[in-house]
Amino acid sequence: MGLIINRPTQIMLDELLAHININCDSAPPKTTPILFGGPVQKSQGLVLHDSAGNWNSSKQISDHIFLTTSTDILKTIGTDEGPKHTLVALGYAGWGAGQLEQEIADNSWLTVAANDDILFHTPSKQRWQAAATLLGIDINLISDMVGHA
Repeated sequence: MGLIINRPTQIMLDELLAHININCDSAPPKTTPILFGGPVQKSQGLVLHDSAGNWNSSKQISDHIFLTTSTDILKTIGTDEGPKHTLVALGYAGWGAGQLEQEIADNSWLTVAANDDILFHTPSKQRWQAAATLLGIDINLISDMVGHA
């Protein structure tokens, strides 16, 4: 599974919290868009966050990045008890057995290690370019035209 991290939706975090009956009056949820995480189970919420905490079902995916599907973390976002940084996404991307591995072998993907600076400190529209820069690639120099010579 994977998460798309550069496609904000028109839904703000405070709207999502209100929809699931969580009261939150802090500023971050009011100005934070929910991300389109992918086309699979678009009603499933996933939260990437930067501290282990004691939230149900949080799994560590890198040194400083955790993933959870539990709603208990949503109650703490924007408070002193919550993680300092979060990304909330609806849906995820999925592949069949061996499909992603084959796509990577076919060079269909550029891959980099999870990077908390890109996730939590880079504006969503710049994340793709920032990830490519980690590989020494300037996305602006890659043509979107295809053809045969």
